Amino acid sequence: MKYFKDCTTIDEVKAQYKKLAKENHSDAGGDTATMQEINREYSYACAHIAKGAGMSDEEADTAIKFSEEYRCVIEQIIHLPDIIIEAVGHWIWVTGNTYPVRKELKEAGLFFAHKKGAWYYRSELYKTRGGNKTLPEIKAKYGSETINRKQGVNILED
Repeated sequence: MKYFKDCTTIDEVKAQYKKLAKENHSDAGGDTATMQEINREYSYACAHIAKGAGMSDEEADTAIKFSEEYRCVIEQIIHLPDIIIEAVGHWIWVTGNTYPVRKELKEAGLFFAHKKGAWYYRSELYKTRGGNKTLPEIKAKYGSETINRKQGVNILED
């Protein structure tokens, strides 16, 4: 593993992936072959750390699937202009000027929450019934990490 060799936790792997994607994604001037290699190593690094953390094979497989699934969704929408992507708990929320890119968001598997005025993605593992909390209340409860936020051109942040 040349890209994630110094990572010892899943959070470190995720942070390193964001940094590498920012530098190597084709939308940021990188090349597809390098990103594919980074993506393969990312999955391996997550699996290696999960199994080393004392997780059962089933728990490690679930963690890897979850991480890979979300990475794929984010990759499909990261290039869209004028949107804000946030990881909130086990969900991805997308706000900003989403109307012009609603077709792409839907194709990536996101759904629109009318009451919250935002798009969301969640794994089937974390499917819940709709709640009455507002998006700011959800963010306050679970925390929020902005995946990208740059007006006009979206790139991954550190």
